[in-house]
Amino acid sequence: MKIISKFIFLIFFFVIISISYLSLIGIETDRFNSQISNKIKTIDEDLEIQLRKIKLIFDPFKLSINIKTVGSKIKKKNKVVEIENIKTQISLKSILSDEFFIKNLEISSKSLEIKNLISFLRTFQNSTQLFLLEKIIDKGYLIADIKIEFDSDGSINNNFIIDGFIKDVKLSILKEYNIQKLDLIFNYQKNDLLLSNISFLLNNLNFLSEKIFLTKINDDYTIKGNINHKALIIDGQNLNILKKSILSKLDVQRIEFSSNNSFFLKINKKFELIDYEILSDMFVNEFLITNKYDLTNFFPNIKENFTLTENRISIEYKKNDLDINGKGNILFQDQKDFLEYTIKKKNDILDFKGTLKMNNNHFLINSLNFEKNNEIESLIELEGKQKTKNDTVIKKFSYIEGKNKIDIKNLIFNKKFQVIDLETVNLDYTDKDNQKNLINFYKKKNKFYLKGSNFNANKLIEDLLFNEKEKSKIIDINNTIIVDLDKIQLDNEYDISNFYGNITYFNKEIVKANLTGNFFDNKKLKFTINSDQGKKIITLFVDNAEPIVRKYKFIKGFDEGSLDFNSSKNFDETISQLKIYDFKLKELPVLTKILTLASLQGIADILTGEGIRFDEFEMNFKNRGDLMTIDEIYAIGPAISILMDGYVEKNKLVSLRGTLVPATTINKFIGSLPVLGKILVGSKTGEGVFGVSFKIKGPPKKLDTTVNPIKTLTPRFITRTLEKIKKN
Repeated sequence: MKIISKFIFLIFFFVIISISYLSLIGIETDRFNSQISNKIKTIDEDLEIQLRKIKLIFDPFKLSINIKTVGSKIKKKNKVVEIENIKTQISLKSILSDEFFIKNLEISSKSLEIKNLISFLRTFQNSTQLFLLEKIIDKGYLIADIKIEFDSDGSINNNFIIDGFIKDVKLSILKEYNIQKLDLIFNYQKNDLLLSNISFLLNNLNFLSEKIFLTKINDDYTIKGNINHKALIIDGQNLNILKKSILSKLDVQRIEFSSNNSFFLKINKKFELIDYEILSDMFVNEFLITNKYDLTNFFPNIKENFTLTENRISIEYKKNDLDINGKGNILFQDQKDFLEYTIKKKNDILDFKGTLKMNNNHFLINSLNFEKNNEIESLIELEGKQKTKNDTVIKKFSYIEGKNKIDIKNLIFNKKFQVIDLETVNLDYTDKDNQKNLINFYKKKNKFYLKGSNFNANKLIEDLLFNEKEKSKIIDINNTIIVDLDKIQLDNEYDISNFYGNITYFNKEIVKANLTGNFFDNKKLKFTINSDQGKKIITLFVDNAEPIVRKYKFIKGFDEGSLDFNSSKNFDETISQLKIYDFKLKELPVLTKILTLASLQGIADILTGEGIRFDEFEMNFKNRGDLMTIDEIYAIGPAISILMDGYVEKNKLVSLRGTLVPATTINKFIGSLPVLGKILVGSKTGEGVFGVSFKIKGPPKKLDTTVNPIKTLTPRFITRTLEKIKKN
């Protein structure tokens, strides 16, 4: 019994030692090489494997043999894939029953070219995912572990797993997107591909991603994940790509920003992008946009480019929708302002909403004679809509600066940024002349109404009377404006009450107007415009001419008088006549110089002192473009009379010539008509000098004046003087 016991113990010990040895160290053999090769060929007849000696390790718990080979090669036709090791597991039962059944196969590769490995994997399963990868990968290297399971028939189950990492990959997903130096860890199983710890260059811009997930749904593929980056500078070709997509509405010149982004892409089997969604949280250091609009009428110091700085922006971009929310600094004039904004794009419709806080920058509305006080913070609120290649609708515009308030609703601009329609404009502000304006402009039944208690018309009158370019830069309304104002200011001194009438616009110009009002002393103002078959007639009659004439800055000390103006415009030429009656003039630099050069110092002293009175002033002139042709200027008064003609080329040249005669000489001449020759020639040397002729010529700010004495008057001067005297 002792011998038997020892024998059994030795056998048991030997078995334990053998199992331990086989389990921990194993044995090497080439016995199964041919069987493994044959099994590999059952997968694909063209697949060959070159095996070294195989190491066998026993798994006592699973009653199976783990098989491992190192430094193998797998061939398919002319392609060779080098393998770090191959592992598989064979059940002990299959060996004892003389069956060779491989349950699984684990393959660990060396560093491989990705395209070669993908070709190898497609021998196991020619999936569309692998086909997609082979198409988009240009180059790169990979180390992978492949786990394959076989069913009882020796076929590969559809649950194989591929793990590994890739390095220095170049992808060609879309023509305009160049991905290089891609490094990542991947896990692929069935219809899912998980990418993690990703870094890459997209069009030479550095990006990072924690995770990207690709999966197959029916015949389409979805890609979702996140991409982050630190400060990037986008310009050149990369900017052109963005302009074709999410920035198609903006003329962007440069972007410097950092962002965190999540995305979803859907691609069909033809590799076409059929759906997408991008969510971004951005911090913009610089966003440079070209200014495409002429806004100098509102922002006089506006720059050619707008620059957003230190802006926090969230973006939601879907296939046909764009939603942007942001806030931060904006520089579009001299100083930075603070801007908060929302932009939404759906198909070809762009909705926008913003708030602008302005401090030390200019804002003005020339047509309203309004200018911002730079010492007071102002707030502009804007909400509107724009349709591609169509009009822009400002649903709401609000301006608040202290007690100044401007509210506008449904203001419509055309593509040239000209006003073509509106609903209401409420104005409550103090203008540049320190005048209070309280008016309401609104549309009702296809007509516009201008009503209010007080309006400073100083700038408006200048535009109507003295702007040779009658077409408005910002108004393109074909409609009638009904005017009813309690009081309008002509300047700081004069105002008109009960100012009412109508103005009709057509094709960006006033074609009809009829406006009347009363001065404080019951004197009248009447302004009319009438158009017929391309001909426009303008008339203005003012009982009190002073507030109109004083708008000519070179005339100072104008007093009293009434004014009668009319003009007729036919196509591109305007013929006008201006008459002023019974007025006094205290200062006119050119006239003062003529009197001084003509040695008429006494009259010159009167001009600069109490002033010279004129009974009548008449000017007949023509305008064509920038050229004013003066047919005649004639003024007659108790002290002097003047006859003059010439031309003025705007901002370039003034050329005038004329005759100036002291009125005492004229009276003497008129009183001595029967003996005309004696008066004209004189009985003694030096007698009969009636006045002076003069010439004025040169650039507007550098006029040259010459004066020559004359002894006889021209027939034209005599005729005009007799006409005036006879008329009076």
